[in-house]
Amino acid sequence: MHRLIDDRSLSESSLSADDARAAYVDMVRTRRFDERALALQRRGWMSGYPPFLGQEASQVGAAHAMADDDWLFPTYRSNALQIARGVPMSDILRFRRGYPEYHSDHDVPVFPQAVPIASQIPHAAGAGMARNYRGNDEAMLVCFGDGATSEGDFHEGLNFAGVFDAPVVFFCENNDWAISLPRERQTASESIAVKAEAYGLEGIQVDGNDPLAVREAVEQGLEAARNGSPVLVESLTYRRGAHTTADDPSVYRDDDPDLPEWRTRDPLERFEEFLRAEGLVDDEFVESAYDDANEELSEAVEVAESGPRADPDELFDFVYESLPPELEAQRERMHRSIETHDPQELDR
Repeated sequence: MHRLIDDRSLSESSLSADDARAAYVDMVRTRRFDERALALQRRGWMSGYPPFLGQEASQVGAAHAMADDDWLFPTYRSNALQIARGVPMSDILRFRRGYPEYHSDHDVPVFPQAVPIASQIPHAAGAGMARNYRGNDEAMLVCFGDGATSEGDFHEGLNFAGVFDAPVVFFCENNDWAISLPRERQTASESIAVKAEAYGLEGIQVDGNDPLAVREAVEQGLEAARNGSPVLVESLTYRRGAHTTADDPSVYRDDDPDLPEWRTRDPLERFEEFLRAEGLVDDEFVESAYDDANEELSEAVEVAESGPRADPDELFDFVYESLPPELEAQRERMHRSIETHDPQELDR
């Protein structure tokens, strides 16, 4: 079966006022990260970036539902989830500049983010099966977009998890677009959540622009998964910006989408209005959240810029045991290019 968890007041959930304020703070942190990362890319600081504007509530809510030892399998647009989970902003920024993904010594149980579509889904199912063999209490949360449900990896991952009772929550952020392809061109199914039935899983739909509803849905999913019943959660949200900085969404979609307002409205504005109406935040709290986020971001950029320079030869060292002639020639051309440029300029 599948069911819907929609937006609700704080009194209708099991979360405290502190939980709600913490979700707001992380939404501000991740919103500012997204804005700053986009600005950095536009001035050439990094080669490309996938914005997640409009999906902060979905990702923060999911992150806050996870236990400390639960494993996260992120995709390339899961930066908000990683940050809210505890991954340093500087690590993500350095990854976007071509460095190894995790530069710091953080101890967050998170796999490298997957750029290939859906490749992380079987990984999560396999890790869940390994957890069963070890007898631990941890669960796996794997993130992907609605476009990933058209890949074979999605079906294989859910099938294995269902057969072997792997403790996995499959967290689909349905932002209505797989690059330029709308959801209705992805599948004829009534929803993404209903696909769970084919694999013996429970499917849950949730208002992805409400962090409280998302947290509750994912908490329920993780609890069921820990008890041997994997779950598919479809978080209904909307990608307000481009697919990546190389994309122009005006080519394939209108500014006025044919979707309900709760799904397309700015989730940060919506949540702040709710918290103010509940008397949980005021101007001073909001201003402090933004000031702290800006300070954290400035420090993250400084760390990302000051870290050790990567050795370009690492691009070739671990591809083959013995480099074929074509790659050896590429490495020689790279060395000649470096010799004709200032290495410090290459690292900016």
